[in-house]
Amino acid sequence: HLHLDFIKNHRRGTYTTLLTEGRLNEHLHNIDEQAHEQIDLHITQMAKRMGVTEDLKASDPMRWVQMMNNIKAAAEEIVMKEVVYR
Repeated sequence: HLHLDFIKNHRRGTYTTLLTEGRLNEHLHNIDEQAHEQIDLHITQMAKRMGVTEDLKASDPMRWVQMMNNIKAAAEEIVMKEVVYR
């Protein structure tokens, strides 16, 4: 819904074109897929760089959850800027 609000308010021409051509839902679906793929990629890369491993998960599950939550939030923020608000 964030991308829809964004294009309605900031990309009015794009929104109108997609709407009148019947491609708005397809466009939003594609953006959603791209965003999820990018989030997953960022999470994997960031976790690897930070040493968040299955060993950590087994030895200190609370620390693993905390780190993964932080990584996920950071990845989502990056993707919002890169994919959704472009």
